[in-house]
Amino acid sequence: MYTLYPELEPYHSGYIETCGKHRVYVEQSGNPEGLPVVFLHGGPCSGTHAGHRRFFDPQKYRIILFDQRGCGQSLPFGELEDNTTQTLLDDIERIRTCLDIEQWLVFGGSWGGTLALLYAQAHPARVLGLVIRGVFLAREKDLDWFVKEGVGRVYPEQWRRLTQCIPEAFAHDPVQGLCQVLWGDDELARMRAVLAWQAWSAQVALGEDYRPETVPSHVTHKMLQQVRMELHYARHGYFIEENRILKNCAAIAHIPTVIIHGRRDLMCPLEAGWSLQQALPQARFIALPKAGHIAQGEAMIDALVSAVETLANTVEPA
Repeated sequence: MYTLYPELEPYHSGYIETCGKHRVYVEQSGNPEGLPVVFLHGGPCSGTHAGHRRFFDPQKYRIILFDQRGCGQSLPFGELEDNTTQTLLDDIERIRTCLDIEQWLVFGGSWGGTLALLYAQAHPARVLGLVIRGVFLAREKDLDWFVKEGVGRVYPEQWRRLTQCIPEAFAHDPVQGLCQVLWGDDELARMRAVLAWQAWSAQVALGEDYRPETVPSHVTHKMLQQVRMELHYARHGYFIEENRILKNCAAIAHIPTVIIHGRRDLMCPLEAGWSLQQALPQARFIALPKAGHIAQGEAMIDALVSAVETLANTVEPA
């Protein structure tokens, strides 16, 4: 069974300038002459951390991590101006160009997997292979599952705590209701909404491993910015047309792809991974019976590292 590789430090890190105010943090670790792989983190609103480097053999891979606009160490933190799916895709291609990489593997989970698929569809000649975990297709029904008619039936107690933060006039549209609060003038209401959203997201993502005591009891400005960014994308339909990913899979049908999905994933139900595999019949689809959404646990780590190892031994740069 594969496990994570030992901890390692970047051999280079810094910022890449964009056409606007954003500066994107990028780091490289592993073998400078190795097979390039870019890691796309989830969210929208999280960031990379040292553990993400450990999915890749540092002897074989040139490991590129970056924090998406407004996330992690990218600057300015929480900035929403010029922060859309298209600008994130532009940043990925800008990073590839700046690092003088001809082709690379693309590895992404959840929202990072969404970006990986969209990037591959936009730049198929640049992608040697794809590893997609916890598939999120950014369809209307995917968002509805999370914030309307869906997983709230599994965790009704936590769901009620969230909906109690939403103005009654927006009961039919929780996302817009939360946005009204988060950008509103009532500071106490904003704090309640942030805490409720954080608790709700943690409950759904972690499932039976969720522990209420791990959720902060007070709101920081950074937490508010993170939740605002997540809702910024949600209320705009993730800035892509409905069902765009599945409709455009023919463009990446030739790219070696591994899809890994936990059957117990309640954040992004298994149907999304299965639907992606139906649109990419050449892809290898791995459904892990006891895994959930997050990239933790022996089975999930084994599947992810194994997929990366397999691609390292099979893909050949043009």
